[in-house]
Amino acid sequence: MSVTDDLHLLDRRKHPALVIHQEHPLNVGTPPELAVQSYITPQTHFFVRNHGSVPQVSEFRYTLSVTGMVQSPLKLSLAELKEEFHTSTVVATLQCAGHRRSELATIQPIPGEIPWGAEASGNALWLGVPLRDALVAAGIDPRAKHVAFTGLDEISRGGEHFGFGGSIPLEKAMEPEVLLAYAMNGEPLPPLHGFPLRVVVPGYIGARSVKWLANINVQEQPSLNYFQRQAYKRFPSDVQPETADWEQGTMLGDLPLNSLICQPCEGETFVPGPLTISGYAITGEGHQIEQVELSINGGASWTEARLQAGKHPWAWRFWRAILDLRPGEYQIIVRAWDSSGRTQPEELGQVWNWKGYLNHAWHRINIVVKEESIDASGQSHIGGSSPGEA
Repeated sequence: MSVTDDLHLLDRRKHPALVIHQEHPLNVGTPPELAVQSYITPQTHFFVRNHGSVPQVSEFRYTLSVTGMVQSPLKLSLAELKEEFHTSTVVATLQCAGHRRSELATIQPIPGEIPWGAEASGNALWLGVPLRDALVAAGIDPRAKHVAFTGLDEISRGGEHFGFGGSIPLEKAMEPEVLLAYAMNGEPLPPLHGFPLRVVVPGYIGARSVKWLANINVQEQPSLNYFQRQAYKRFPSDVQPETADWEQGTMLGDLPLNSLICQPCEGETFVPGPLTISGYAITGEGHQIEQVELSINGGASWTEARLQAGKHPWAWRFWRAILDLRPGEYQIIVRAWDSSGRTQPEELGQVWNWKGYLNHAWHRINIVVKEESIDASGQSHIGGSSPGEA
């Protein structure tokens, strides 16, 4: 196994509008206006969240091991995995736990974390083998409670070198939607997204969908990997890094209900009249998006958006609304409701935490509506400004 030039992979495969937050390790976001262009996110548009360099793995030398509290440990090549187990598909949205972190940073700085905007989310058709089938084949010890994953990437923390890892409860691992995926949108997984094999854990934060999967370990406790035991934990808003007890933080799992305005974009200017607003909503653990609402008066009243086609239990739901706007400055707010009766918290302060995780407060954008006028040359422009100033 060798390490690739990650930025070179990005140059060959990704859309030029993607936002590069880091080159080493590579972390790249999908602008919301690009995300909403397609219900199934093309590989070229899909966000990238890495913690180390992308490993270059030979498909023909690759093996997956299943170990731990099992009766018959397994060691499988990719070909054996495909031949010995039945295939399954799932349409699932992956979202980084740091999605919309930059909004939380407007309340108080969040140092040392990637300043993701609303860019760390993508939806794909995943093809692979149900994780539970591999676990059943290995034979699960009845005392087991968690399933841990370790990747082939190499990460350094505190002088130690290890692969990215995490775990999920055994109950979740046995659900049919959790896949050992080897294809994405009808094509083999690209290196940036976990070739040759990754876990896909629908409804959970993206960090649990471990890429470049090397080992599955069935065990009694959650993973001791740094990224499960410490990194991806949430603390109450009054806890700071200096006072944090890492044993007390909450391990992140299920995604919260969230919604996003993708178009228009922050700060855009429009002429009076009908304006189309579009975006998506997402919720965790197989619940359905039931309603999406917009407000232009701070939440005093709401306009219901129309939900679009594509009702998959583990995927985002697109929505669209038309607002008839007069001249003025507007803050457009979106909130969603799901089939469990949940809605979103109103203010960023209600969800702020020093790691900047799981921002699911109402999403807000600001736009301006100005009268369109005609200058002496017959050209139209907004708000009476001269040509080139609109």
